Amino acid sequence: MDMDSASSVVLQALTQATSQDTAVLKPAEEQLRQWETQPGFYSVLLNIFNNHMLDVNVRWLAVLYFKNGIDRYWRRVAPHALSEEEKTSLRAGLITNFNEPVNQIATQIAVLIAKVARLDCPRHWPELIPILLESVKGQESLQQHRALLTFYHVTKTLASKCLAPDRRIKTYIQTTFDVSFFLGRQVRPDSPCREKLEKTIILYTKVLLDFLEHHPCAFIPLIQRSLEFAVSYVFTPVGEGVTFERFIVQCMNLIKIILKNDAYKPNKNIEDSKPESLEAHKIKTAFFTHSTLTEIGRRLVSHYLLLTEEELAMWEEDPESFGNGNLPCTEVLFLDIFHTYSQTLTPVLLEMVQNLQGPTNVEDSVQLLMKDAVYNAVGLAAYELFDNVDFDQWFKNQLLGELQVSHHRYKLIRRRVIWLIGQWISVKFKSDLRPLLYEVILSLMQDPDLVVRIETATTLKLNILERNTIFRTEQFLPYLESIFGLLFQLLQQVTECDTKMQVLHVISCVVERVNIQIRPYVGCLVQYLPLLWKQSEEHNMLRCAILTTLIHLVQGLGAESKNLYPFLLPVIQLSTDVSQPPHVYLLEDGLELWLVTLENSPALTPELLRIFQNMSALLELSSENMRTCFQIVNAYLYLSATEFLQNYAESLCRCFCSLLKDITNEGRVQVLKVVEIALKVSPTLAPHMFHPCCQLSSEVFWMERYPVVMATYLGIIGRVLLQNSSFFSSFLTQMASECSQEMEQLLGSLIEMWVDRMDNITQPERRKLSSLALLSLLPSDNGVIQDKFCGIINITVEALHDVMTEDPETGTYKDCMLMSHLEEPKLSDDEEPPTEQDKRKKLLALEDPVHAVSLQQVVYEKLKAQQSLMGDQSFGPLMETVDTELVRQLQDFLQVF
Repeated sequence: MDMDSASSVVLQALTQATSQDTAVLKPAEEQLRQWETQPGFYSVLLNIFNNHMLDVNVRWLAVLYFKNGIDRYWRRVAPHALSEEEKTSLRAGLITNFNEPVNQIATQIAVLIAKVARLDCPRHWPELIPILLESVKGQESLQQHRALLTFYHVTKTLASKCLAPDRRIKTYIQTTFDVSFFLGRQVRPDSPCREKLEKTIILYTKVLLDFLEHHPCAFIPLIQRSLEFAVSYVFTPVGEGVTFERFIVQCMNLIKIILKNDAYKPNKNIEDSKPESLEAHKIKTAFFTHSTLTEIGRRLVSHYLLLTEEELAMWEEDPESFGNGNLPCTEVLFLDIFHTYSQTLTPVLLEMVQNLQGPTNVEDSVQLLMKDAVYNAVGLAAYELFDNVDFDQWFKNQLLGELQVSHHRYKLIRRRVIWLIGQWISVKFKSDLRPLLYEVILSLMQDPDLVVRIETATTLKLNILERNTIFRTEQFLPYLESIFGLLFQLLQQVTECDTKMQVLHVISCVVERVNIQIRPYVGCLVQYLPLLWKQSEEHNMLRCAILTTLIHLVQGLGAESKNLYPFLLPVIQLSTDVSQPPHVYLLEDGLELWLVTLENSPALTPELLRIFQNMSALLELSSENMRTCFQIVNAYLYLSATEFLQNYAESLCRCFCSLLKDITNEGRVQVLKVVEIALKVSPTLAPHMFHPCCQLSSEVFWMERYPVVMATYLGIIGRVLLQNSSFFSSFLTQMASECSQEMEQLLGSLIEMWVDRMDNITQPERRKLSSLALLSLLPSDNGVIQDKFCGIINITVEALHDVMTEDPETGTYKDCMLMSHLEEPKLSDDEEPPTEQDKRKKLLALEDPVHAVSLQQVVYEKLKAQQSLMGDQSFGPLMETVDTELVRQLQDFLQVF
């Protein structure tokens, strides 16, 4: 295409293509489409859109055709690809000037250049970046802005390249940029280009960080330059007046990732280290000299840990938001660098502390802010300073005095000191000082400043969460009533959802720790929670916090929690109803609340029973909450088995049968344990209700190979055989029919299998149960049972070894599983009182044959009965079928009779 003759016809076609008349528009578009593959077409388009005298719409269309052509014809392998000669000419023409007057066209040209850069930079277009940088440094405002706009789009496009070689090339280019450009030395702070410049800088540093994260080994040659770059602009005067917040954050992240990167750490055994790790470690060690670290440490504390004017204003205007901030990037970097170089930085920090001893003048705002920052650093580095700070003495001699300064300006230090104590509580803070701390907490919970009160509550929580060896309930109890009342006042006063959650968490911790001793003081809280629940309808996370509080309240109130049912049960109903949208957030805590409510319920109410309608859908979910669901079913069984089974056994049975078909072995055990408990609490009703679940067909029983499942199956069979023999007989008859066997033959197979699988049963209770169950078949004149007599005695002797203990004085044996109605042992301070369910379990255990019947006596009585039935002449040969050593052991156990 001849340029002179072509320009006019292309310009005419572009002009017609902007027409609103389709009769003119369509032929023009078709003509332009035919020219797309003609050599020289894109050079003509370049000349047209660079000609500012032409119509804007025509120039706009020329840019769009050029941009579309890059996508279709710029790659060398594309059909009708542009020649390398034309592409070279086009690249040069695209960056000859940056003075496009129309913003929309300037943006499109910048995007167009970025598309070419993605394909050709830096290998085929090395001059692009230097020219852009030079143009940005120019004094003419329009040129500077257009070049910066182009640079931004180029950098953004290059950042999207994912192949490692591209990223490596890109990073090398980026790190050679004139740093003074990035920091705005050529662009005034009030320049309209400043915003675009800052976006470009952030994009550049993001590219650098991404490359460091994904290709740490390839980044090693850049560690030195990157550290120099970041440290000089963040921790030396070089950056003063030209840096901005997001850039500082990115630089700090760069330093932090280099510090913490595992690829840059040699192994403890140097010889096993990779060469790249050793090289990176060598570079870091050489860079972080004593003087560099000292300067970084001092500046981090004295400059970057200082509360800003914005933060102080937020403290005054919105104290709750101020108190809910996340750990800033500065504090994270301080933690990482102090941990890595604690030997160097510890003396620096201790010197700063020493220079601030004694109360600070309330009029000296600079010193107040500095003390706040230094105390912040000491709190962050608490674990590193363990051997260097006698915190107990500092608390008594210095910090207590600071907390007693009541001036409103000193709230800065009061808040920081109580925070500092919270940081050190788990590090070094003697238990003997806790009463003094509670005095402080009691005082600060009445501080005029809300931020101080919120921080005090947080420190109280950290104290309560400590191990029992450090936190002692008896030390806290004298302050419980006053502090709990103040916490409740704070909960009512705060308005932000996050803050209410924060305070509720503290209250929950207090209730959980003091347990039943909270009962006299919870009246107001109990009255307030329904209102808070209603107000938090749109805040599911706050409702989760309320659920957690209710869980601990119910545990603390025990049987008295029944007074909460008008509020409590609808909350459980909503939280565990999978048809209600909030269940996504509330279900886990709602299930836990449901469980503890049942465990502490003195009796089953109609409303509590009705909630179980939610369970079928929950069991169908087969979620991670399945274990809690099974515990809830068990709790209903313990609470009122008869009423519960009459209402829900049928639906439960369907759910369980479905679950057993498609569930893990662990899940099967959980299902079968529920059946086992049902049989234990209701041996007459449960077998009929759970018959399908108990149906031990050849598939699920005879061929069972998972030991724990088998042991549970045998526990169920043992319960049925021992406590409902008539059902066992009918059950065995049905199984024999299904298996096409004689009932006696099936019974023999069952006993034989039972003896063979006895080793699967590891729990002494189940082993004793197996023995009692099989002994219940005696006395018998049934040939099959007499044929398996040896196996029954075998199991019995094994069980006797499990449960019998010898009295060293008399040499006689006693069944250690027997329980009696003796007085409950007194609880220690660390033990929680028994729940209502614990009491129910104890009563049930007292009636359980495993704990109520002496195995030793049962064996003796059954053998005597069998002897009487058969007569001595027949019984003797029967006993001879038993191994002589087993007979001897049996005689030892029965010698008292």
